[in-house]
Amino acid sequence: MCHKYLASGLIVLLMVGCGTSRPPTGDSPTALRQQADSLARAADSLKAEAERWKTEAQLRNPLLDATLWTQTAVEYDGVTRSAYQLAEEMLTRALADSSWSADPEQADRPPSQYRDKPPAVVLDVDETVLDNSPYQARLIRQDASYDSESWAAWTRERTADPVPGARAFTQRADSMGVQVIYLTNRDASLEDATRDNLEQLGFPVRDAPDAVLTQGERSGWEPKAPRRAWVADRYRTLLLMGDNLGDFVEPADTSLTARRQMADRYDRFWGTRWIVLPNPQYGSWEGALFDYDYSLSPLDQLRQKRSRLETKQDRD
Repeated sequence: MCHKYLASGLIVLLMVGCGTSRPPTGDSPTALRQQADSLARAADSLKAEAERWKTEAQLRNPLLDATLWTQTAVEYDGVTRSAYQLAEEMLTRALADSSWSADPEQADRPPSQYRDKPPAVVLDVDETVLDNSPYQARLIRQDASYDSESWAAWTRERTADPVPGARAFTQRADSMGVQVIYLTNRDASLEDATRDNLEQLGFPVRDAPDAVLTQGERSGWEPKAPRRAWVADRYRTLLLMGDNLGDFVEPADTSLTARRQMADRYDRFWGTRWIVLPNPQYGSWEGALFDYDYSLSPLDQLRQKRSRLETKQDRD
């Protein structure tokens, strides 16, 4: 990805390098040898400069800080554990209140329509239950960008670790008789690998009738809203947990203003029925910064992001 930013700089270097070579004053072997040596030195200098620029560009990878924070910061562990501790407290409260529902449409109905349904919690998978920061680290080291093939390959490795606090919470919910539903935008072709990864880590995966709801698993299941509705038809939804606005309400891929308005509309759900996990690495929040125009080059995406910064004076 970073090498795309070097082209214009290399052109300048080539012009400078070629400009330092003087035409031979004669056609003697000695003069030609001197010219060849001069060109070789210029080429070596250009190569060294290009490598330096490439290294510096890689060190400025926009994912670097976010991925390192996720992998090394005790603050990240603290935030996720706090979120799951809050979720456990809210779960206890929800079980005691038969009118409680985390599904907005379900919650707007009379409680008599859903209070006798079996209880369930609905969790996103990536960066909510499973930590994929090693995949992000791989992209950074390879100077690569996300693509569906590398993502599928990583998923099939079945080696993602649990997000701190996630396993204990799901096991606790399962022990309390609450159905744990994993609602993910992983493609249906990756469901077996996802189930294996979850089960190997000790997450409860109990189909009643389906505990892992993947994208495209059924007709019309590309968005998450129809899958949440499928859950609400069968269960009383006690909690929704995720790292992205789309894990709670849709459409998430909309403007910054619309996203803010949507979040404000459901103010009473945040921190009680809806629990958010941190994800500074990616998400619909990022695409909103450049209007989801993924045809833009990485450099133009960064320019759009930078233009969204606000100082205090900008806000005043």
